[in-house]
Amino acid sequence: MRLAIFDLDNTLLAGDSDHAWGEYICNRGLVDTEAYRARNNGFYQDYQAGRLDVLAYQSFCQEILSRSDMHQLHEWHREFMRDHLEPIILARGERLVREHQEAGDLVMIITATNRFITGPIATRLGVEILLATECEMRDGRYTGQVTDVPCYQAGKVTRLERWLAQTGHDLHDSYFYSDSHNDLPLLERVTHAVAVDPDPTLRVEAEKRGWKVISLREDR
Repeated sequence: MRLAIFDLDNTLLAGDSDHAWGEYICNRGLVDTEAYRARNNGFYQDYQAGRLDVLAYQSFCQEILSRSDMHQLHEWHREFMRDHLEPIILARGERLVREHQEAGDLVMIITATNRFITGPIATRLGVEILLATECEMRDGRYTGQVTDVPCYQAGKVTRLERWLAQTGHDLHDSYFYSDSHNDLPLLERVTHAVAVDPDPTLRVEAEKRGWKVISLREDR
C-alpha cells in the first residue's frame, strides 16, 4: 500500500497549531501573557530558522499540561479547536487527503507538534495514523516532559523508520507533503517530495532538486 505522509502546520493548516495554542492560552489568561507570548514567539522564530531547541520548547509549552487536570485540558482544547483551529483548516488540504484515501493510499500525519495538541486535529481531518512529539504521562496526568524521540527534523525519520519496521510498510512510491525546510531529512527519503506553500529555504531546495511545488491556500 502506498504511503501518503503529510506535515500538519502550515501544510494542511494555514498556520501553526503549536504557536496558536500558545496564543490561545495567552488570550484565555491562563499564563503570564506578556512573558509567555515573548517566549512563544521567540521559540517560533527559532523553529523557522531551523535552530529550535525542541526539548526546551516542549518543556516550556507542556508546563501548563503538567499543572492542569485532564478534564480542564480537554475543555480548553475543544474551545481551542472551535475558535482557533477550524478557521485555519485548509479545504484544499482536506480534499488532497481524501483523494489519497480514495486512491487506496495509507495516509499519515507526521508533526513536531505534541500529541495533546494534534491528536484531535488529526481526528478532525479523518487521519487515523499520527506520528507526533509524545507527552509523558504518569498516574493519569501529564508530567510536562517529552517521552520518545521528538518528532522534529531528523527525528521524524527516526520515528517513521521505527513505525515502518513495526508495521511492515515501506516507502516505495511514497509521498511527503511539507512546507518547511526543517523537513528536508524526510523529504529526501520519500519517492515523491512535494513542497506545499514552502518557506524560502525549502522553495530554493525544491526548485534545485526538481521537487513539485504546490499551494493549498485558497487565495493563491
